[in-house]
Amino acid sequence: MRVLITGATGFTGSHTVPLLMKHGYEVRCFVRPTSDRSRLPQGVDIAEGTLDNRESLESALEGIDALVNIASLGFGHAPNIVQACHHAGVKRGIFLSSTAIFTKVDAPSKPRRKAGEDAVLNSGLDYTVLRPTMIYGTDRDRNMIRLVRYVQRFPLLPIFGTGNYLQQPIHVDDVALAIVQCLQQPATIGKAYNIAGQKALSYNEVIDTVSRELNKGIIKLHIPTWLTVPPLKLIESTGLRLPIKAEQIQRLNEDKAFAYDEAAADFDFQPRDFATGIAQEIASIR
Repeated sequence: MRVLITGATGFTGSHTVPLLMKHGYEVRCFVRPTSDRSRLPQGVDIAEGTLDNRESLESALEGIDALVNIASLGFGHAPNIVQACHHAGVKRGIFLSSTAIFTKVDAPSKPRRKAGEDAVLNSGLDYTVLRPTMIYGTDRDRNMIRLVRYVQRFPLLPIFGTGNYLQQPIHVDDVALAIVQCLQQPATIGKAYNIAGQKALSYNEVIDTVSRELNKGIIKLHIPTWLTVPPLKLIESTGLRLPIKAEQIQRLNEDKAFAYDEAAADFDFQPRDFATGIAQEIASIR
């Protein structure tokens, strides 16, 4: 099977491309002309273009059997991608969305992500939508590596809120494997799945797990959200950019735990536990 991958040079894409090739797929990567391709396997087929240029996308889809769209659906490109697939006669597609569409926080990104996913669900394609939780696994992730680096350097960690709300991070290699499994399993066509780590943990438990793996003690300093969120929103309204946003604190203080029973039943999704995954991430940076 010949597969086109968008987002191939990104964090998740760089783990998915070699895994697809290992499973015998012929892979073509759709990349921007300016993208860093150093993490892609040598000799992989490359098609240049951008998601807002439908002509370049249609050209990249020529001779392709399935699309694996890892690039974010939250930037308004979904209708273009769907139309390009129809034009090129590509029916099968795996699309990465996000469990962030379920947030109760009034986040500007939520309607964009939801609209992108809806475009896929109403596309008439043989789609499978995967909604991963927070993805981690190497120093290229945007969340856990910051926590790891902080605990390595400092003895005290400020926590905005109680730290009791649940998280369920998923390892990047489990996301990549889920993509391969969905391509192999026709039962996933026309379905959307939440995929997450093996078990939900409170943020406090996440911190404790990281500190144990680093063999480094950490003192947690809990700061009430009412002391931080309103001032941050006020500062953000002036246009000033800060290292942390009010939205991030609000998202930290809502449960982000998701069942994945359907994924387990339909394509044998079996994610690793967080302790194992974060140990692998820490080992990769040592």
